[in-house]
Amino acid sequence: MNTYAIIGAGPSGLAAARALTRRGIRVEGYEASHGVGGLWDITNPRSTMYESAHLISSRTTTEFAEFPMRSDVDYPGHAVLREYFAQYADRFGLDELFRFGTEVTRLEPHDGGWDLTSTGPEGEQTRRYDGVVLANGTLARPHVPSFAGEFAGELLHTAQYRSAAQLSGKRVLIIGAGNSGCDIAVDAVHHAASVEMSVRRGYYFVPRYLFGRPSDTLNQGRPLPARLKQAIDSRVLRAFTGDPARFGFPKPDHRIYESHPIVNTMILNHLGQGDLRIRADVSRFDGGRVHFRDGGTGEYDLVLLATGYQLDYPFVDRAHLSWQGAAPRLFLNMFPASFNGLYAMGMIEASGIGWQGRYEQAELLAAYLHALDHAPAAAARFRDRVTTSAWPDVTGGYRYLGLDRMAYYVHKDAYRAAVRREQAQLDSR
Repeated sequence: MNTYAIIGAGPSGLAAARALTRRGIRVEGYEASHGVGGLWDITNPRSTMYESAHLISSRTTTEFAEFPMRSDVDYPGHAVLREYFAQYADRFGLDELFRFGTEVTRLEPHDGGWDLTSTGPEGEQTRRYDGVVLANGTLARPHVPSFAGEFAGELLHTAQYRSAAQLSGKRVLIIGAGNSGCDIAVDAVHHAASVEMSVRRGYYFVPRYLFGRPSDTLNQGRPLPARLKQAIDSRVLRAFTGDPARFGFPKPDHRIYESHPIVNTMILNHLGQGDLRIRADVSRFDGGRVHFRDGGTGEYDLVLLATGYQLDYPFVDRAHLSWQGAAPRLFLNMFPASFNGLYAMGMIEASGIGWQGRYEQAELLAAYLHALDHAPAAAARFRDRVTTSAWPDVTGGYRYLGLDRMAYYVHKDAYRAAVRREQAQLDSR
């Protein structure tokens, strides 16, 4: 029987382990931390979690369909989610499949399979697998841009932020206004001596609740055409949140949903109260002073980079993943066209796709691996579609910004429909 390795025991790795074992496929997992949960376990040394972190998508649109959360909170925090993944792993016997405290250091192709080298309690070991599932997450390697000059104060990335106590009494500049940056800015106004945010582009701010319900639960199952949804939702947002440009944000250079929206309107409340201030893009550092591109300056004790993350699979040569630009070029963000035995899990970003969307990825992978052994003709037809046919459009009609962080962005409905179609064809034999 073929055996497959799974790297990572976060949501995507657990989804892969569940879907593959459900089909009778033998797996062995590797997790560098001490338990399941990935970044949602704040005690994981590699976690980028912070104390105030909560889901930005609601519970019912995020949870695994076969295992609802034992919570009635709409937007649970990281401690609830860590426990959820522990319960999920226990329910389906997934813990026993993983080697914890074991880091994968190298993958090398060998005789149609892969040699996986790891280091952990057993020392350095190399084992051979028929294929490897890469599920080590997309938010582990901080993106640290370069700036002219040097900053004399404390310079941190949000990956190093855990608690608002780190900001107490300090003059803080947050560079970037993504979801994490805005969360931390809201923390900071209660602890820092002053808070300012340097932003390069405009954003759309989506309330967590609309009409008394979690906003992402509205219009579920009935996706509107992209332009119609953009037109309607833009009007709704203007009615509920007003124009963020009033508070100093630049006007967005894109339509709504062409970049990930900010699910945090508390930041606008604090701006309206004068608790923080928006600054222009950074021009250069000069000791404790920061110069901005509009000619303004400011003095700060701490600069916090909310500048996102870079996709990273450090243990395998990029050529094996057909890497192009900021991300591998994979069929449905999963399969290299070479079908070399590497498979990516969770290499997707999409507003509202949740862990169920990642589990559907895992079901497609399980269907293909099962077909390799039990329906080789169906597996061959799948490979032929991937290598000779046009790949499905998973943008949903949205024109996503050409940014590195958008390189593996998909539209949840278009993507899930494409994944389900491919699985149905594999299972139809």
